[in-house]
Amino acid sequence: MVLINYKETEYYNSKDLALSVIGGRWKIPIIWHLLQASPLRLNELEKKLPDINQRMLIRQLRELEDDHIVNRTVYPVVPPKVEYSLTQIGKDLEPVVNGICDWGDEFLDFLNTKDKA
Repeated sequence: MVLINYKETEYYNSKDLALSVIGGRWKIPIIWHLLQASPLRLNELEKKLPDINQRMLIRQLRELEDDHIVNRTVYPVVPPKVEYSLTQIGKDLEPVVNGICDWGDEFLDFLNTKDKA
């Protein structure tokens, strides 16, 4: 068995690696919003994700940036202007994110029909 080393962690396969990069409560919603409209500023993402606090949003964006999913562009103006966009490897997640969203719709339909039965 060949182990994959990434960020001082060993993964047994590429699926574990992928889930560690995009897993969690907020990363898929962040990526989804950046797929819909890009670039976005921090306050625009906060408005689209009202249940996340700013500290967590910044943490998730930094993790996505460290994993080369999100590009952070800082403009040298006062006050500072920062925009977030997807990198090419981040844009490649579009079918994955859409598949998860579609499955979520199907699961909701399933739950609604299950409750009525």
